[in-house]
Amino acid sequence: MRVIFMGTPEFAVPSLEHLILNRYQVVAVYTQPDKPAGRQGSPLPSPVKRAALTWKLPVVQPVSLKGTEAVKQLAEFHPDVIVVAAFGQILPQSVLDIPSCGCINLHASRLPRFRGASPVVAAILAGDEFAGMSIMLMEKGLDTGPVLARAQIPISPQDTTGSLTAKLSQIAAQLLLDVLPRWFKGELTPQPQNDAEATFCSPISKEEGEIDWHLSAIDIWRRVRAFHPWPGCYTRWQGKQLKIIEAVPLPEEVSSESGRVVALASARKEAVFGIHTGNGILGVLRVQLEGKQAMSAAEFLRGQRQFIGAILPSS
Repeated sequence: MRVIFMGTPEFAVPSLEHLILNRYQVVAVYTQPDKPAGRQGSPLPSPVKRAALTWKLPVVQPVSLKGTEAVKQLAEFHPDVIVVAAFGQILPQSVLDIPSCGCINLHASRLPRFRGASPVVAAILAGDEFAGMSIMLMEKGLDTGPVLARAQIPISPQDTTGSLTAKLSQIAAQLLLDVLPRWFKGELTPQPQNDAEATFCSPISKEEGEIDWHLSAIDIWRRVRAFHPWPGCYTRWQGKQLKIIEAVPLPEEVSSESGRVVALASARKEAVFGIHTGNGILGVLRVQLEGKQAMSAAEFLRGQRQFIGAILPSS
């Protein structure tokens, strides 16, 4: 079977490599164009492009797949199936119609829950007990196609979007290897999604990382985990951005103004200081002040003794 693989971030790499190692004929790898990075703005290839070049596979980086030439080029690879994993572009119908076995998408949620761009973030923000992986046939709608297989794993209290995405990338790769041969042999019946149960998640913006201390400690704790590694969950201190990298929600023994920093004498759950919220205290474990390296809360406090008693601004 001739496979075109489409993907961009690190999440997609295990699926690509599993296809290669299991001797699928990957005839081309499609990924997003290189993006400028660093102070010099040098072009940075995507993780999928780096992996494809390591395996000496043809790489195509279209700005868009909507043009006639882009569709013609893709058709000339004569794919039997297109496998999509966080590619970053919506495939037009002209592309969906090319492979005889259709286009298969690896989506990091238990569809129809969390259709859209940020399903792992959404699962953590919602306080879900489980995160999922779905493999579906693609159609014109956004993540609306019939499902070929699903899997799920528990979300631990320590999971961030980064750690959970890494786990799901391995689940996706294994699930893909189970689904593809059975789909080729006609052993799977696609199951339509129940649109009445569908929920949606939008792309995350950088501004969403700024903390509103009027939210509850549990809500802010989930945001700290959901927005790690990007865009980060942050507040302001002395004109600089202060990222809260790791935290834990604590019950509020004595209420105070939202955003007020207090010392935790007993270092509850390893948090040496906490911040009052709309409900409870956010115990802080690790932070990063703008221009500095990430450090423990205790180390930060040793250099910022006036921090205790401060009132941090809300977004």
